[in-house]
Amino acid sequence: MTSKIDIENRLVVKITSLTSIILKGLGQIMLQENPVTGVLFLIGIFYGSVIMGTVALLATVCGTATAIFLKYDKSEIDKGLYGFSAALVGLAIILFIKHGVFSWVFIIIGSILATVLQHFFIKRKTPVFTLPFVLVTWLILFLTNNYFTGIMSEPPVVISSITDYFTFGFKGYGQVIFQDSLISGILFFIAVFISSPISALYGLAGATLSAIIAFKLSAPINDISIGLFSYNAVLCAIVFSGTQIKNGIWILVSVLLSLAISLLMSQFNVPQLTFPFVLASCITLFLKVNLTLLKNKYFK
Repeated sequence: MTSKIDIENRLVVKITSLTSIILKGLGQIMLQENPVTGVLFLIGIFYGSVIMGTVALLATVCGTATAIFLKYDKSEIDKGLYGFSAALVGLAIILFIKHGVFSWVFIIIGSILATVLQHFFIKRKTPVFTLPFVLVTWLILFLTNNYFTGIMSEPPVVISSITDYFTFGFKGYGQVIFQDSLISGILFFIAVFISSPISALYGLAGATLSAIIAFKLSAPINDISIGLFSYNAVLCAIVFSGTQIKNGIWILVSVLLSLAISLLMSQFNVPQLTFPFVLASCITLFLKVNLTLLKNKYFK
C-alpha cells in the first residue's frame, strides 16, 4: 500500500521535473538546455516588465502542457523543445496587441499552435529554430491588422543615439526576448555564459559587429541603439559557436547574412522577429553541410 509520504515524494518529484522542463523551455530561446539559464531569462524579463514576465511563464507552460497532452516524445519535452517558440509568441502578442481579453486568448491559442508546428518540424528532423514562433506571430498579426485593428498597440516612440559601442551586444541580447533594458540584456548574457561561455562571448561579438556594420551602412540610429540590428546576430553566433577557427568563419557568414536579410526586410512593413536569424542559419547550415560533403569527396 502506498503511504502518504510516498505520494508526497512523488508529487514533489513531478513538480520539480515539470519546473525544470519549463525553465529549460525558456533557456531554449537562446538554444540553452539549462534551467538556471531559464531562471535568469525569467528574472530579466520580469525586470523589464512584470506583465511580460507573467506572459512568458504562461506561454511556456501552455506550450509544454500541449506537448504533454498530445503525448509528444518525452525526451523532447524534457529538453524544453516545446517551450521556447510558445514563450516568444506570447511575448510578441503582448507587445503588439493591447492588453485585454483578446490578447490573452491569442497568447494561449498562439502558444498551442507554435507547439504543434514545432513538433511538425521536429518529427521531420528539420532544423528551423524559431520559425514556428515567426509563422504563428505573422498569422496573428495579419488577422489583427486586417480584422481586429482596434486591438493593436501603438509602438512606443524611442529616441536614442549611439553613444557607446559597448552596449550594442548587450542590447542585442535583450531584444532576443523583446527587452530593451540594458540590465535585462546583461542578465541574458550571463544566463547564456553560465550554460556555455563560448556561445555567450561569440553572441556578444556577433551582436556588436552586426550593429557596427549597420551603423556604417546608415541604418536607422534608433533601431541600432536599442539592439534591433543585433539580436538576430546573437542567435546566429550561438548556433555556430565552437572552439575551432572554422566555427568563427561560419559565425561570420551567418551574422552577415542575417544583417543583410534584416536590412532588406526593414525596407518593407513586415515585422522581422527572428526570421533573419532563421533564414541566415538555414542557408549557412546548407553551405556548411555541402562544403563538408565536397571536401570529403574530393580532398580525402
